[in-house]
Amino acid sequence: MRTVLLAFFLTVWALPGYGQSPEGVLPEGVQFRSLFNGKDLSGWDGDPRLWSVQDGVVRGETTTEKVAKGNTFLIWQGEPIKDFAIRVTFRCNATNNSGVQYRSKHITSPDAPNPWVVRGYQHELRNEVTLPNVSGFIYDEGGKRGRLCLLGEKAIWSAEGKKVIANLITPSEFQQLFRLDDWNDVMIIAKGNNLQHYLNNQLVLDFSDNEPKLALPDGIIALQLHAGKPMWAEFTNIELATWTNN
Repeated sequence: MRTVLLAFFLTVWALPGYGQSPEGVLPEGVQFRSLFNGKDLSGWDGDPRLWSVQDGVVRGETTTEKVAKGNTFLIWQGEPIKDFAIRVTFRCNATNNSGVQYRSKHITSPDAPNPWVVRGYQHELRNEVTLPNVSGFIYDEGGKRGRLCLLGEKAIWSAEGKKVIANLITPSEFQQLFRLDDWNDVMIIAKGNNLQHYLNNQLVLDFSDNEPKLALPDGIIALQLHAGKPMWAEFTNIELATWTNN
């Protein structure tokens, strides 16, 4: 029995990234800077009907009277970024979903449903605990590929399509990790074509986008309010670190 248990634990811990904290993969000496001053939306742009600062946190909310005309975003007005780490603390309700957009593009064409449309990689945010419809997966917002990588997957997308090579977390482990109806900490790390998502300091997704025509090398950051049923999402502790790979 001891031999069986030892083999099991060695197999689990041998999975790439299992139990790994984000600090161990960040470049040495990386420094984070705050993107939110805790007072107002300076440095951000979004629909003023739907976005505000309340009690020191960013709040996005749609109602039956204030409807989002298509998915709409609060867009950080900084420069497009390539390799980076972003930290966000969030909470939301369960009537709809939200997201952190990265390596994305602001769509300003005349046929856009509103002036704050963004397309690109999205870190899904939800207040649910039943996989696969949970926080953490990558969605191709406005693109062709849908759910690029599900929570718990270590996967590669090449010209031949997607291949899952390891599982990082079980459904029961996620239910223990995620704080339902409460604040959760997210970190996204992008290095070249590799994208990693951390939830509450644990690696929950590792995705390498090697699709030569569709992989996104750089872009902007934004926060999402989803069209449809009324919803709210709140964000705080929004911090960014960038670096240049030589």
